[in-house]
Amino acid sequence: MVADTKLYDRLSISPTATADEIKKAYRKAALKNHPDKNPAGAEKFKEAGEAYEILSDPEKRKTYDDYGYDFITGKGGPAPQEGMPGGNPFASGGMPGGFGGMPSGGGTRTFSFNMGGPQGGGRGGFSGFSDPNDIFAQFMKSAGGGAGGDDDGFEGMFGSSGSPFGGFGTGGRRAGGPTSFGGAGVRRREAEPETTVVEKPIAISLEDIYEGTTKKLKVQRKTYDSQTGRQSVEDKILSVPIKKGLKAGSKIKYPDMGDQVEGGTQDLHFIVKEKPHPLFTRDGDDLKHLIDIDLKEALTGWSRTVATIDKRQVNVSSAGPTQPTWTERFPQLGMPKSKTPTVRGDLVVGVNIKYPTSLSGEQKRKLKEIL
Repeated sequence: MVADTKLYDRLSISPTATADEIKKAYRKAALKNHPDKNPAGAEKFKEAGEAYEILSDPEKRKTYDDYGYDFITGKGGPAPQEGMPGGNPFASGGMPGGFGGMPSGGGTRTFSFNMGGPQGGGRGGFSGFSDPNDIFAQFMKSAGGGAGGDDDGFEGMFGSSGSPFGGFGTGGRRAGGPTSFGGAGVRRREAEPETTVVEKPIAISLEDIYEGTTKKLKVQRKTYDSQTGRQSVEDKILSVPIKKGLKAGSKIKYPDMGDQVEGGTQDLHFIVKEKPHPLFTRDGDDLKHLIDIDLKEALTGWSRTVATIDKRQVNVSSAGPTQPTWTERFPQLGMPKSKTPTVRGDLVVGVNIKYPTSLSGEQKRKLKEIL
């Protein structure tokens, strides 16, 4: 059990998250909240960087899990002994995973994550987290250029610069523009809002939702060549599972199957739309069917046979008079419930009374006598 989950919560992941899940969560949070494209997200961008700085390093993550946030920030908790298992991995400084420094101009920037004084204690010596822009820059450079050596699904997606916001230099500022992120070695470019999810509607018949099926869909997606910066279009065939009882508005998600852009690969979400049906309208798990009857039938009685969604026949009748609000419910003849497909909603039959558009004087007189 971990001491606290504050840093995990910042990335919306569980304490059991894998290294790959931590990378993906940080990338998503950082791109969403980067100040260049979302000034209101600056604080969340900073918090995501702090979380990644700890959780991406196994040794620092273990210390955080064992002792909590207050200890790693020097606010409280006993410090483990130096040289012992669980000893303070923060005392030596530096970013996790080889992010120990970044050339800048002509000198070397060392990330300061010093967790104590000479004795390595948890209190009093905390010199602060690394600059969130530096964390982001090094992350994107490593992920985009393969510097980290991990096949985390991001390699090659960010172009030669490794960043959707600009290129990172290694020996000073690139020519052609001011720096971004507040440091050298970064070329600033106009921030472009990044669409991380592409949504496409998919129209499904009630019969397919009742039965459950798989749809083969041909989609076009843009691909991005990180070497040339060029985009092309490719066709992709996807098998889309339609589960029994799926409701309109449900999302069928395909991670990393949208367009490839300079900032990464978009997720593709299919949004379920129900095709209009000639006999039924859906109300949750129930199916509604309206029978047309004329005024004479409404007053004197009627009988009909109604087909169900699973091609059965049910007899429906009323001896009359039949009110416009009349309904009859047939249990277990509606749509399957998505979470328990063996359980179904009801078939609800109602009436639509067709009134005459005109009556002769004689007809009106007779109706008045009868009624």
